[in-house]
Amino acid sequence: MRSTTAVRLAAALAAVAALAGCESGGGAPAPAAASSPAGYGCLTEEQAAKGSVTVDGLSPVEAYYRDSDACGAKTAVVLSHQNGGSLCDWIPYLEAFTGAGYAVLPYTANGTVSDTIEQVAGHLKAKGIARLVLVGASKGGTGSLVAGSLPDLPVPAAAVVSLSGPESFGGDNAGTAVKRLTAPVLFAAEEHDQPFADNARSLHGAAAATDKQLKIYPGGNHGAALLSDGALPDVLAFLARTAPPQG
Repeated sequence: MRSTTAVRLAAALAAVAALAGCESGGGAPAPAAASSPAGYGCLTEEQAAKGSVTVDGLSPVEAYYRDSDACGAKTAVVLSHQNGGSLCDWIPYLEAFTGAGYAVLPYTANGTVSDTIEQVAGHLKAKGIARLVLVGASKGGTGSLVAGSLPDLPVPAAAVVSLSGPESFGGDNAGTAVKRLTAPVLFAAEEHDQPFADNARSLHGAAAATDKQLKIYPGGNHGAALLSDGALPDVLAFLARTAPPQG
């Protein structure tokens, strides 16, 4: 019969192995790639090796996937950047979401944001993700509102957050989409970032969702920068209430 010390040691080793499996995606180690994984100019080599991915489609999408700190997340936060940005805009905030129990997938958009969200949603479904939280900055917010209203999104949207999202951008029209969006939705902007603060107010007013919030902060920051200027705790609290990570 094994001693108590031996049993404890085995349990500790099993826990370490499980954690390593979570960080690397589980299973046998992947064979060495012919070239280094893409770091996109903002990921460490370790991050790139564990999570850089190209999502296949008519136009391949560069993305970064990371599971929650606890492993096995069923809810993923899809992060859509503002005009002129990239997935790198979101890197400083990922740990806040993974620490709260969510998987994360920031990506660099190609073309219409809502179309790209559909594409990455299919990728997340194949990974076992059961529902999405759509968080977008500026044009990414507009596209997130549109994608969240789609009845045939590959993985349903449990909540949507628009940070400085305009009423329309490119092929996405949030003014129309919010009238059919039923998922809980948070609209946020800073007062002196116009016309985006007024857009947030008008979209909130037009939204059909019964659970909707409007946050107008002081200042003039735009898009993802709101998260470092007071909005991050509000976003996390909103998601914890409307789309908890384990359902």
